[in-house]
Amino acid sequence: MQSQALVINPKDNVATALVSLSAGQTIKYFLGKEIKELTLLDNIPRGHKIALQDISEGQEIIKYGESIGSSVIVIKKGQHVHVHNMQSQRGRGDWQNI
Repeated sequence: MQSQALVINPKDNVATALVSLSAGQTIKYFLGKEIKELTLLDNIPRGHKIALQDISEGQEIIKYGESIGSSVIVIKKGQHVHVHNMQSQRGRGDWQNI
């Protein structure tokens, strides 16, 4: 089986899409040696994050076992996780300091 998303740490609540994925698609990924399935609610561009579980507003986003930010709204399992529904701990690279 070829994994369509990458999960590095069992603490992660997001996966990284290894290819572009479509809403309604059921994908497979490894969590350790276990194969997991997840049905996507949104289109997910390659390299973007996918919620592996429901994430409440203000909850930390965990990737590679580390907190990378927090959600600004409720994110459902299978949704795209990006700047529209999370804030980074480091700020947005596309915004200039004023």
